[in-house]
Amino acid sequence: MKIALAQINPTIGDVAGNTRLILQDINRAAEGGADLVVFPELAIIGYPPKDLLLKPAVIDQCEAAIASLAAQCTETAAIIGYPCPSQAARGRQLHNAAAFCHHGQVRHRHVKSLLPTYDVFDEGRYFEPGPAVDLIEFAGQKLGISICEDLWNDQDLFARKLYHDNPIEQLAAQGATLLVNCAASPFVVRKHAFRLKLFRHTAKRFGLPLIYCSQVGGNDELIFDGNSCAFDAAGDLVAHAKAFKSDLLIFDLPDASGQAASGSAARIEPAMDDITCLYHALVLGLRDYCRKCGFQSIVVGLSGGIDSALTCVLGVAALGKDNVRGVAMPSRYSSEGSVDDARRLAAALGIRFDLIPIEKPHHAFEQILAETFAGRDPDVTEENIQARIRGAVLMAISNKFGSLLVTTGNKSESAVGYCTLYGDMAGGLAVLSDVPKTMVWRLARWINESPDSPLRRDYGGPVIPETSITKPPSAELRPDQTDQDSLPPYDVLDQIIERYVEQDQSTRQIIEATGYDSDTVMRVIRLIDLSEYKRRQAAPGLKVTSRAFGFGRRMPIAQRYDPRGPAQGTASP
Repeated sequence: MKIALAQINPTIGDVAGNTRLILQDINRAAEGGADLVVFPELAIIGYPPKDLLLKPAVIDQCEAAIASLAAQCTETAAIIGYPCPSQAARGRQLHNAAAFCHHGQVRHRHVKSLLPTYDVFDEGRYFEPGPAVDLIEFAGQKLGISICEDLWNDQDLFARKLYHDNPIEQLAAQGATLLVNCAASPFVVRKHAFRLKLFRHTAKRFGLPLIYCSQVGGNDELIFDGNSCAFDAAGDLVAHAKAFKSDLLIFDLPDASGQAASGSAARIEPAMDDITCLYHALVLGLRDYCRKCGFQSIVVGLSGGIDSALTCVLGVAALGKDNVRGVAMPSRYSSEGSVDDARRLAAALGIRFDLIPIEKPHHAFEQILAETFAGRDPDVTEENIQARIRGAVLMAISNKFGSLLVTTGNKSESAVGYCTLYGDMAGGLAVLSDVPKTMVWRLARWINESPDSPLRRDYGGPVIPETSITKPPSAELRPDQTDQDSLPPYDVLDQIIERYVEQDQSTRQIIEATGYDSDTVMRVIRLIDLSEYKRRQAAPGLKVTSRAFGFGRRMPIAQRYDPRGPAQGTASP
């Protein structure tokens, strides 16, 4: 059997546009001689649709779209993910389903069994799980269809199974000859290596070929990397689609001996390393956020530092140099070197560059507040006024020219609140909000030095000024300020953040694992917990780690949790 994996980039809620994408790939698959074309989970509406699923009119549109697509599936069959109403008298009103379309009709409907309700997933809010699994006989095969999470419950690869049932075991027990998984699996650094391990193990364990089709593209905070693929019954990779790009992968399903019917090898795209994946994920996430929200250009505040430089570079990669504007806003504390670095970056990239000093409005604010602040020494209040002036300037440019203001703060700063509400946090998208500072430096080096860097190839050499990478980080809001005046070194800070935020380790575990002194660990953890109110007001950010500061991490603001444990008693931290 010849199979096509249609790795599309849907826009959430654009049922008409997504239907056109699906129909286009149905026709392309038919032209390529495919017997079956597989689409991602909820391909009709895009993933994750969230509370759009609560609108009955949206569901009606999805059902009408499936019927119209089924009518186009004459010779080539299609499996298409969509939300469909439940026919049961009890439970939630919708299923997360996949329609098997052939000979002009929906011949079968498979319903997702395992509904994730962790991290960024909240499917239990909308969907009723499927009552049972069953098979579809097609082209001499017994297709065992599953949807994303249905495949992620293998007791051999997960320390704790989240679900009592394993739909894949059930499909195999019923006599499936081919496992088909329709997915919308978000990108996380290093996740695809685990996916491949899981797919290989599953195919080998049951002695069945396995095909996986996932969506690609950015949808709000989430980035989907595609990487659709197929394994034979021995667990060997036989086909692999592109990463971070739409793709239609057509291949012959190998027979029992492992040979494809045509005798020719299927396409297997080369794997990317972690830093290359991170670059392409951020570029795709920024590009799609702008495209799907209707922005054609962005504006970036350029401080001369590494975070704003990297954000600007990613913007050029995503949208092109003509659609990126850099703005430097020096204050009395800005060094000439910082202004020069911002100017050099803009010149190297060929972007529009504006220099707007903020000394006059800063002085005006000091005068306005002088009487009110009389008798009080200058402190962080005056520092934050500078950041808020810059935020106002950038938002004015954003409003005037219709450009999206992107913020430049990284995960390390966001974690401990080293950022200013309504100042450097102002904007519509936080590109680096899930990228730790140490990873910012690594990515900047890769962009400048790696032969795989598209920007290095396009510009014929490094694009980020070396001094932006090597100089001590500073907000430059007071004389001779550096980040390490307030924070531990970033290699220390990032380890504590990763262990506390992403791994949920206790203070004792962190101290024992790292050897860091307890005062440092407790100070960082306290800053993380106290800064929740800031993060709740931050722009949405692109998720690239296993635990981002976004809708997948739901911490209370008004709380008094003490990670050290009770002040009295024997409880350990």
